Parts: sequence; structure tokens; C-alpha cells
Amino acid sequence: MVATAEARADRKPAVPLAANGPAADYPVVLGAPFAIDGVTYTPSDSLNVDQVGYASVAGPDEGGDGVTIAHRTLPLPSYVEVTDLTTGRTILARAERRGPMSGTWLAELSSGAAAQLGITTKTPVRIRRVNPPEAERALLRAGRQVPTRMETPKPLLAVLMRRLDPGAPAVSLTGPAAIPSLAPAAGLASAELASRAAANGPAPKRSRPMPVAAVVAHETRAVRAPVAATRPMPGAFVVQAGAFSVRSSAEAVARKIAGEVRPVGKLWRVRTSALASRGEAEAKLAKVRAAGYSDARIQRADRD
Repeated sequence: MVATAEARADRKPAVPLAANGPAADYPVVLGAPFAIDGVTYTPSDSLNVDQVGYASVAGPDEGGDGVTIAHRTLPLPSYVEVTDLTTGRTILARAERRGPMSGTWLAELSSGAAAQLGITTKTPVRIRRVNPPEAERALLRAGRQVPTRMETPKPLLAVLMRRLDPGAPAVSLTGPAAIPSLAPAAGLASAELASRAAANGPAPKRSRPMPVAAVVAHETRAVRAPVAATRPMPGAFVVQAGAFSVRSSAEAVARKIAGEVRPVGKLWRVRTSALASRGEAEAKLAKVRAAGYSDARIQRADRD
């Protein structure tokens, strides 16, 4: 049966706030589906929650001073990272209430959570369910703050904002690519050829210089330079989507993210190809997580 928002709005929070020990996190409460403004919401205990939307701020008598949020479908209680998509600032919060009970808000932040995140209202945010250590859970259960997370990098923020508003124009994260000049390379190649000619004896007389041939010779030598084919350059990055016990499952994931499968012990690891910079890796990580692999992470390519 679907309950109405009005019937649920007067209910007390599903999570007892007085219990601060580890037992206060169990069992989680889901509840029956309910409707808000004609839309039905079905709470579920899904670990793969990674959403973007707009957050409101609760009144002083609604959310309390703790770092908590209200959410429509997350299990109660559960823990989430909340990111302000305009600044990249990220905090850890505890989901303790159902809501918001009107409008299209993704979540409602307590005054304590809003203060730590540095927002007022109608702020674009990312809500991602996480499994923090018990020490951090205890701080939130006691109504205290957990230190802010590392700020989300700008390339990932741009990807998340595109998820929030797919119709928005793409944002250029880097300046125009520099066009390499061949003149210095040609000069170096010509000098090198002249040096070799002097060492090997007089060269056949030509009626005009051949700068194009010099450039070709230089590029040919560059192509023949040794390249490590079996191992990426140290300092590069990869995104690992996960490790799987069944090879066919790993291969299916690899096809979905254009990655590769590598055996590690009894598991099959799925990773992307090497990425030259941390910024590229962050952008790729956002795409892999958007594809449904929220546990994906960035690793150094030279790590096994």
C-alpha cells in the first residue's frame, strides 16, 4: 500500500536518536512505498546509490544540529557523502529521516549538515552512499561532525553537473591544444645529418636542400624508439572497476567500460587503459561510476 506524504509527514523519525552505540545502526528501516506530488517512492537497501539533484535545508526544529539528511529511498539509518557541486566540498552525513515531503528535492540537510557544507538552500549536490568506519559513525551518531573529505576535482564536478542538467552545453576544462612546431625538429635533424655526413665522407652534391626529408628521418627515428608495450609508463593512472571471481562477468564489464581484464590470483580484475594525468583519471572514474560501478577507484598504473 502506498502512503501519502501528508500521512507520513507527522511521523517521528524512524531512527532513535538517543542510541549512540553501534547497535543504533541496526536493523535498518525501509518502510512502505509512499507518494509525493503524484510520484511513488519505494525505499530500498541498495548499496549502489549515487545521485545528483538539489538539496533543501531543514528548519531549526526539524533536522537538529547533527550532520544528518532526510532522503526518500535510502535505508534508515545509512551514511552518505554529500558534495556541493558548485565548490567540490564534501562531507559525511547520516540519513535519519524520510523526506523532503514536497517538491522535487533530492534531499533535505539538517542545519548542522548545511553549515558544514557551507550552503543555504537550493544547492546542486551529489549524494553517494558509503560505508564509513565505526569511529566516524560514532561521531555522527553523537551529533558531532566528521572532518570534511578531500574536495572533488573540477573535471569530476563538470561530469556530475552534466548528469544534473544533460541539456547544458559542455564545459571546456582545458585550454586549446598546442600545435607542435616542426621547425625546431627539422633543424635538429638537419644538424644531426650534417654531422654524420662529415664523419662518413663527402656526401653526393645536391642542387637544393631537402628539409622535408630531414623531418621524415627525424620522425622515423622517433617511431623506432623503444616503447614499453607490456607495462604502462610509471606515473600514469588507471581506473579499476572491480575484481570478479567469474571471468565472463569480468569480460562483460570490460566491454561496457572499454577496459581490459587481467588475472590476479583467483580473481579477474577489470581496469581501463593507462591515463596520462590525474585529471583524465578523475573524469574517467566519473564515467565508470555513472555506468553503475560505484566502487571503482583510481590506481597508479605501475601498481599490480
